[in-house]
Amino acid sequence: MAKPLVSTRAPALSGSAQIPGDKSISHRALMLGALAVGESVVTGLLEGDDVLRTAACMRALGAEVERCADGSWRLFGRGIGGLMEPADILDMGNSGTGARLLMGLVASHPFTTFFTGDASLRSRPMRRISDPLTRMGARFISRDGGRLPMAVIGTARSLPITYELPVASAQVKSAIMLAALNTPGETTVIEREATRDHTELMLRNFGASVRVEDAEGGGRAITVIGFPELTGRPVVVPSDPSSAAFPAVAALLVEGSEIRLPGIGINPLRAGLYQTLLEMGADIRFENIRDQAGEEVADLVVRASRLKGIDVPAGRAPSMIDEYPILAVAAAFAEGTTRMRGLGELRVKESDRLAAMARGLAACGVAVEEEKDSLIVHGTGRAPAGDATIATHFDHRIAMSFLVMGMASARPVKVDDAEAIDTSFPGFATLMNALGAKIEPA
Repeated sequence: MAKPLVSTRAPALSGSAQIPGDKSISHRALMLGALAVGESVVTGLLEGDDVLRTAACMRALGAEVERCADGSWRLFGRGIGGLMEPADILDMGNSGTGARLLMGLVASHPFTTFFTGDASLRSRPMRRISDPLTRMGARFISRDGGRLPMAVIGTARSLPITYELPVASAQVKSAIMLAALNTPGETTVIEREATRDHTELMLRNFGASVRVEDAEGGGRAITVIGFPELTGRPVVVPSDPSSAAFPAVAALLVEGSEIRLPGIGINPLRAGLYQTLLEMGADIRFENIRDQAGEEVADLVVRASRLKGIDVPAGRAPSMIDEYPILAVAAAFAEGTTRMRGLGELRVKESDRLAAMARGLAACGVAVEEEKDSLIVHGTGRAPAGDATIATHFDHRIAMSFLVMGMASARPVKVDDAEAIDTSFPGFATLMNALGAKIEPA
C-alpha cells in the first residue's frame, strides 16, 4: 500500500541527529563476518530492509547471525569456501548492492543459488556482474537481458582473472573480489576511475591480503590473494554519508538552520557531494576527524547558506553517484546554473533517477534540462514554487530528496509513496521532524 507524505516549509532546523549506519559497509560487514572464522560483533549496523535481507541471506548460506539486545549483531562465520547451499530462493527485495555482492560470494562455491527481488530490482542490469564471474567459471541462467530472477551455478574450480571494469562500479569490483577469496592465486580488478573502497578496507581488517597499485595506462589495480584466513573482528559501522546528505542539504536551504551530524563516514571516495557543496558556498565544518576500523569519520556541523551554481566535474561522479538527486535539489535553490555531467549510471538505479529528478524539479517550477547523461539546473537564488506531487517510482532517494525540497519551497511538496525510504533510512521523517521539519502523512 502506498505511503504518501507531504513536506511543508519549515522553520529553522536545529539540534543533533544520529544518522543510521552506512549501508555499503553494513552489507560488507555481514558478508565478511559470515566468511570469517570465529565471532564478529558489528555495532551501528543499518537496520533498513536492504541490509536485513542480506542478514537473512547469510543465515540461509549457513552462517550464525543474531541481533543482540543491545542492538549489536553477532556473527559466527563458516570460513572461506564453507558456505552452504541455500534451501530456498534468496529474495533481495530492493537491494542492488546485496544482490550483486552476494552473486560474487556464491559464484566460487560448488552449488546453485537462486536470486530474485522486487519489481525495481528485477528490472536492473546484472550482466555486468555475470560477465566477469562467468570468466571465473560460474554459470548463470536469467531472464532476457541478464535480469533477475537468476540462477547462479557456482564452480568448484574458480579461476583467477584480470578484469578491467567497463564502467566505474564498486559493486562489480566487490563481486569479483568476493569471488576471488575462494579462488587460487591472484585475481586483479583494474578500475580507471576510483570507486568506493570499503571492500578493500574491510577485507584487510579481517585479515585478507589486498594490494592496490597504480595500473598501467592509469587508474588502480586491486589484487586479492585467494584462500586467506579471515578472522572474526569487531566492526563499528560509521553513519552513512549518503543518508546524512538529506538533513545536511535541508539545513543549508532552510533559513537560520544549524544542525550537528555526529560520526559521519567521510571516506574520500564517498565524499564528492560534500566537496561539491563546499564549492557552491556551503557552510559545513568537519570536526573531531578520526579513524574507525579503517574508515575516516567526522562530526558535521551544517549552517544555512546561500549557494551558487557550479559545473560539477564528470570525474567526480563515482564518489557521489547516489547523491545527485539531493544535489539537484540544492542546485534548484542556488543562484545560477549547476551542470552535472557523467550521470548515465543514474538511469539504471532503483529508478531512472535522471529522468525522475528532471520531471520532479520541473513540476516544482524549476528550469531544468535533461540530457543523455547530464542534468542542468537553472537556479534563481529564490525558493522554487513547490506545489507538486512527485512520482517516486519506489526509489528512496527520490522520495527523500523531494521531501527536503518541500522544507524550503514556497508551497508544500508531496511524494506519492515514501515506503521505499525504509530500505535505507528507517525513521527518516521522525528524525527530520525532530530537527524542526514538517513532514506529515498526506
